[in-house]
Amino acid sequence: MGMTFDPISQLDRFAASVLDSVRSPRLMPVDLFRDGDSYVLHADLPGVDPGSIDVDVDGSQLSIRAQRTADTGEGSRWLTRERSAGTFLRQFTLGDGVDVDRISASYENGVLTVIIPVSERAKPRKIAVESSDHREEIAA
Repeated sequence: MGMTFDPISQLDRFAASVLDSVRSPRLMPVDLFRDGDSYVLHADLPGVDPGSIDVDVDGSQLSIRAQRTADTGEGSRWLTRERSAGTFLRQFTLGDGVDVDRISASYENGVLTVIIPVSERAKPRKIAVESSDHREEIAA
């Protein structure tokens, strides 16, 4: 297998690695959807120690923070290093329609799942419609 040296590609990788090490915190990819009476958030955090994951609610702000430590690979000669280490952070503004007291989170197979229940007052409800046409008149 022949390999050629591409100085532009090498310079691009070097610049990306330098800028990546300066940039902090990193973003984590998420999916967010509504499932019945709850919002479900899935955040990709592969290789993160579950003990470093912190999910906080402060007022209407939901924050997810996690830490991935770098594999030092002492004695190893790195050929490429694309998996970033450091602090990961995402913040979401919660609306009035969620029950912040019942938010729960779990971490499995590198995916953090946060369940955000819809509050009772935000759930759809049926409103009775009254009409004067259906009232009985009392004869005098």
